[in-house]
Amino acid sequence: MPLAQLITPQQLAEQLDSPKLVILDCRFALEDVDYGQRSYAEGHIAGAHFADLERDLSGKVVKGVTGRHPLPEPQRLVERLREWGVDNDSQVVLYDDGPGAFAARAWWLLAWLGKRDGVSILDGGLKAWHAAHLPLSLDPAPKREGTFSGEPDMHLLIDAEQLAKTLKKPELTLIDARGLPRFRGEVEPIDPVAGHIPGAQCAAFTDNLGADGRFLPADQLKQRFDEKLAGRAPEQLVAYCGSGVTACHNLFALALAGYPLGRLYAGSWSEWINDPQHGVATGD
Repeated sequence: MPLAQLITPQQLAEQLDSPKLVILDCRFALEDVDYGQRSYAEGHIAGAHFADLERDLSGKVVKGVTGRHPLPEPQRLVERLREWGVDNDSQVVLYDDGPGAFAARAWWLLAWLGKRDGVSILDGGLKAWHAAHLPLSLDPAPKREGTFSGEPDMHLLIDAEQLAKTLKKPELTLIDARGLPRFRGEVEPIDPVAGHIPGAQCAAFTDNLGADGRFLPADQLKQRFDEKLAGRAPEQLVAYCGSGVTACHNLFALALAGYPLGRLYAGSWSEWINDPQHGVATGD
């Protein structure tokens, strides 16, 4: 089974009564950290548990050391997944409002912990669910303790020190999921330094989606990333973004296109700029 799986609203609606199904609502807004919890309380897909980016899918921020969304402590995340009822053989469906960035972060974390079968992202997210005229629920998620057991695969990560040593190697493909203005350093609405890691290419995560907000077909995604790889081995690809969230969207799209899972620089730009010895580039 391919690592990256999509599910349509209609397919999910037909599976809502499945005993193996676990749904995680990953809605979040960087500019309003309570948005996801509030939106969940106002209506969610029946049976869904709420997975908060900052409380559940990230670890503790250490100012001047970590990025804005460091990885969660693995055992704590395993425990949280069990609280949501996840078993090793669960069918897990992840959704957010639609672009899929926060759902993709959850997908990557599950893959990191070894859960690589039976995990899908709702294609088009809640926007597509609404467009299909499917209902929301106000009922709390069912309480059931899961038995999930996972161990982090550190081969899926690269840290700042390793990346700094790798930057000049010709086999590296480094892609930045932020939009082009932020990549170029023309604007920086969040972090104190503008620009990008030297040698990176801009691969805005939004370009993985069509006008309808759903993921592009696999052949179009493959063409997109073929151009970024330019003949280099996909195993040497490293993805980053502002804080390690939207980079996971690119890793998911790469897997949809049939590529092996690249590495994530989880600290991303917001961690990179903590060290004044790290290079900063602007422009293209």
